[in-house]
Amino acid sequence: MLNIILMGPPGAGKGTQAKKLIAALEIPHISTGDMFREAIKEGTPLGKLAASYINDGHLVPDDVTIGLVKERLSKSDCAKGYLLDGFPRTIPQAEALEVMTKEIGREITHVIDIETPKEELVRRICGRRVCKKCGAPYHVINIKPKVDGVCDICGGELVQRPDDNEEALNVRLDAYHKQTKPLLDFYAKKGLLKEFDGTSSAELTPKLLAYLGE
Repeated sequence: MLNIILMGPPGAGKGTQAKKLIAALEIPHISTGDMFREAIKEGTPLGKLAASYINDGHLVPDDVTIGLVKERLSKSDCAKGYLLDGFPRTIPQAEALEVMTKEIGREITHVIDIETPKEELVRRICGRRVCKKCGAPYHVINIKPKVDGVCDICGGELVQRPDDNEEALNVRLDAYHKQTKPLLDFYAKKGLLKEFDGTSSAELTPKLLAYLGE
């Protein structure tokens, strides 16, 4: 059973690697955002409670988030493993996750941290563009449109998101490192943490699969 937590700074390529890993391993990708949306859509008691906070513009409290994670990890599609993305974010959440996964017999087996040099994060994030009309993603270096500034799919205008700049990235990175360092230490002490260089996405996937025994 592979019960994985995927970590890494903004722009490290977690989303890309998550898609490749779940396709190869045939396990569900569980992000907190998707989890909230699913629980709210299903109208579970915890989903309704989370919706009440979200609709009022408040952060969902830890106890509700933790309850939702337990609810999601208890589902049958997680019996052979899962990939957690975006949770835990704090030591209390990590401690609660440890308790709950023991209760349901689905303890974390691997914590993967994708580390990427800051200059590469800047290149990736500052080069991102998105279609104003359909939302299709592009990049000024990696995913160029056929016509500069024009979406290949719908012909819409390609724009840069307001927070896809170096100044905004610095703020996000500072918050990430302050928040994440204790978590990395927490999992390293338990012998669960493995760090990988995320500079080359193409080279990273085979390394991750080899580490996970696939």
